[in-house]
Parts: sequence; structure tokens; C-alpha cells
Amino acid sequence: MCSSCMSDSDKEGTSHTGAAVTFSQKTARQTQGHQKRNLSKSPEVSLRRQVDQRNMELKTGTSLNGLAQAGVTLEKLHNVARELTLPGKFILRVLDAALESGTNLLATVLGSQVVKGHFHLMLSVLVLFGPALSLWVSKFSIFANSHHYLYRKFLRSTWGWTWIFTASFILLLSLSARRSLSLSLRHLSRLGVVGLLWLGCQCLLTLLEDATGTCYEPMALAQGDAQSSTGVPLLLLHEEQTKASCLRANMMWRGYEVSQDVLILCLCCLLLVEELSVFGAHISKAKLQQESPGGPLRFIFLLCVTLLAVWMLLLLCLLAHFPKFPSQQLGGALGYLGWKGLYQCWYRLTPKWCFTCLPGDELVSSVDSGKPKH
Repeated sequence: MCSSCMSDSDKEGTSHTGAAVTFSQKTARQTQGHQKRNLSKSPEVSLRRQVDQRNMELKTGTSLNGLAQAGVTLEKLHNVARELTLPGKFILRVLDAALESGTNLLATVLGSQVVKGHFHLMLSVLVLFGPALSLWVSKFSIFANSHHYLYRKFLRSTWGWTWIFTASFILLLSLSARRSLSLSLRHLSRLGVVGLLWLGCQCLLTLLEDATGTCYEPMALAQGDAQSSTGVPLLLLHEEQTKASCLRANMMWRGYEVSQDVLILCLCCLLLVEELSVFGAHISKAKLQQESPGGPLRFIFLLCVTLLAVWMLLLLCLLAHFPKFPSQQLGGALGYLGWKGLYQCWYRLTPKWCFTCLPGDELVSSVDSGKPKH
């Protein structure tokens, strides 16, 4: 029994060892086959590598040639772009020269003693005799329509447009001359005082109109009823009505009134001339220092002059197409008194009272604030 068992075990061991030997032989054969295949393929690999290297060399050569050609093309494009920008630069130079010459001329005119010292007289003559133009103007003119674009967009916000443009001009002028924030605020305070004056005038004139006026409702007469002896339709009196509520109810308002539109237009025209008159002195001072006012300052100055022309046109249209005597004359007189009290009296007080000062104080040396105007 034992011998048989041992023989069986020996047989199994010999079978396992034989299998291991055969497996190792197979793996050795496979590796030898792979090596032979690799050796047989090695010339093909080397040829492929050589071909790849040649392709890379050709690509690099073509890329270098392409870069060279691209460099030439970019240079040509740069020259073309430079030639195309030459007309634009020429146009900009022409516009800059036109802006400089135009603003210099306007600054000289507004800064002259003829305009600065007699503009209020010209405005007074226009307000007094402007309604006489209604005899010659056409009733079918576009300015005869009270809903015209200029009346809706500019007349109802006259002070807002004036404040925006004038404040921008004062700020740029003060920063260009001195670069002092406190001095800029001092000059901007003039507009704050004028704004308070305009707000106070609005409130007082509204109270005056409500206190002195009366509201009437036209009575519709039935057929066959006799009219009044004068031929005027009957009017029904409504007490305790303000002017605003009366007009909203499509009724008639009769009473004393002052034209607030003419008041603010006259005040803004006088303010713009007073503020813009110092720009000529600023240009002269800059020339002495071999400097020049910047383009933004000149452009804002030109916009302010354009706004002055628009206000003069609106004032002329109101007087010619919608004459209201003496309401418009009273409004012009109040606007003149407001300008006279501020720019000819208050701002000239020395020492400077309430933080205000005259236009050009400590900004331009040629402004003589000590001489009173007549």
C-alpha cells in the first residue's frame, strides 16, 4: 500500500514539474518569436522614423517661410492701416483747429466790454418791444404751436439744462486753472444760490397768483335763451380754487400773473453771459504760461454758448407768438433784478460773504472784480 501511494505521489510531482517545464519552454519560444519579429520590423521602424524626421524638417521650414511671409504681410497691413488713418487724423486736426478758433472768437466776443456791460440792456429792449413782432409773424409757423419740441423739452426744464452745462464749465475751468476742490466748490455755490432764488420766486409767484386771481366756469346757454347784454357768455364764479386746479378742470382763470417762463429765460441768459465772459481771460493767461485749454473745456464752452442761443430763440418766440402784456415784462424785470442783486451786489461784497465769489476770482488774473458795472 505504501509503495503504491508513494508511486502515485511521485507520478503527480513528475507531472507537475513536466507541465512547468513545458510552460517555461512555451514562454521562451514566444519571447524569442517576439524578438525575431521586432528584429525583422526594426528596419521598417527606422525608415518610418527617418520619414517622420524629414516631414518635421519640411514642416519647420515651411513654417519659417510662412512666418517670414506673414511678417511681410503684417508690415504691408500696417502700412495700409497707417495710410487709411491719415485722412482721419487730418479731419481730427481740422476739427480741433476749428474748435480752437471758434471758441477763441466766441470767448473774445463774450468777454468784451460791449457784450458784458450792455447785454442786459439789449435783453431789456427785447423784452419790452418783442411783443410788437406778433404783428409780422405767421400764425401758421411751427413756433406758434405751444406743444412744439423746443417748448416741451427745453422751456419746461430751463434751469435744469442751464445748471448742468454751466456747472460742468465752472468745474472744468476751476480745475484747469487751480486744481483746488475748495475753490471749485466756492464757484459752484453761485449756481446753488441762483437755484434757491428761482425756487423762492416760483413759490411766491404761485401764492400771489392764487391770492389775486379768481376761477370762472363758462355757462352753456340753452337754445332760445338770451345772452347777456354785452354778448359775452355768462360765467359762474368758483371760490377757493387755485390756479392749477382751475386750469385742470378746464375752467377760466383771471387775475394778475407774472410770466415765469420769461423770468427764468432772462435770468439764465444773464447768468450764462456772466459765467462765460471769463473764458477769454483764461485763454490769455494760458497763452502767457505757454499752455492751452483742453479740448473738453472748449467743447463745454461751445455747448454753453449754444444753450445761450437756444434760450434767446425761445425768448423771442414766446414774445412774438404768445404776447402777454404786462405779464412777460414783469417776469423779465424780476429776472433782471435777480441777476443785479446777485452778480452786481452780493457776489462783490468784500470780504467774501457766505462762501460765494465772482466768476474768475482766483482763477484768472485779468478779471477785475473791483470795478462796479453801470
